[in-house]
Amino acid sequence: YTEEKIGHSEKTQFDPQFENLQRRADRTKVWTEKLCKQMETVIQPNPTIRMEEFFLEKLDKKKRPRMTNHEVLGQLMISAGNDYGPNTAFGGALIKVGNTETKIGLSEREFVESSAKKFIKPCRSYVENDCKSITKERKLLTVKRLDLDACKSRLKKANTTEKAQAADNDLRAAQSEFDRQHEITKLMLDGVGSTHTNQLRNLGEFVEAQLKYYLTSYRELIELQKQLTSTGAFAANSTPGTNSTSNDEIGDEEKSPMMPSNVASRAKVLYDYDAANSSELSLLADEIITVHTVLGMDDDWIMAERGNQRGKVPTTYIQILP
Repeated sequence: YTEEKIGHSEKTQFDPQFENLQRRADRTKVWTEKLCKQMETVIQPNPTIRMEEFFLEKLDKKKRPRMTNHEVLGQLMISAGNDYGPNTAFGGALIKVGNTETKIGLSEREFVESSAKKFIKPCRSYVENDCKSITKERKLLTVKRLDLDACKSRLKKANTTEKAQAADNDLRAAQSEFDRQHEITKLMLDGVGSTHTNQLRNLGEFVEAQLKYYLTSYRELIELQKQLTSTGAFAANSTPGTNSTSNDEIGDEEKSPMMPSNVASRAKVLYDYDAANSSELSLLADEIITVHTVLGMDDDWIMAERGNQRGKVPTTYIQILP
């Protein structure tokens, strides 16, 4: 190794494909560690609790059931509502909101547990197990390469036939060991590709869990809003259920998800679009048009107007302006 450093020994080079595999493995390890750490921060912002849960997991001890902040708030509201009086307007409203907050908290807990199981745990397992195995084989390969380079150097320095023969035998043995370890390491590095496939599936499961959590929260709040409408919880000039909360179910509304109501809005065109038939309107990027929804129209389309021209356009080609 010393001779290699000062330039007295030839260094065995890895082929470009192998070097690329090593770089991919390094990138995968770095980003997996960062994503896992940030995901833990997202689902549990409290660093003290994260550390406690980490040690409990390492000690193979069962985690204590822990209420979410929404659940704590919900129970506090229910207690306050009962103290004020369930039959009073404020007390009854507090109890209703408290029940909803408790349900949202339970949904959040399911989301946290699902994310930990389906994303964080597999990522952590890869870093703590697969990455360590890859690192071990790469270090062993480095040792075999140094042995091989040393044998090459001894063969070059051999000044007698006997020494040359012995050095050649050592070189053959070292080359065989190096080739064997190179193949083992390459197989380990090739496996990183399947890791990406697994992480992609885990990412999809995380998104599904997050979507379920937000959908549940949305629906619970819509129902709560309906219950509070008659209690005076909203200002006299406001209309509960407007804007983004006007539909009972996401995905089942009759209106376009881009537009909350039939009121016309201004929109910016993002890309050029050529109308395919007379029912459509051609668009030019960056122009400002007027758009509004039409009952029964597919969610992928929206009605647009430019002066006296009118026709439907794809919703992906525009951006609603505030």
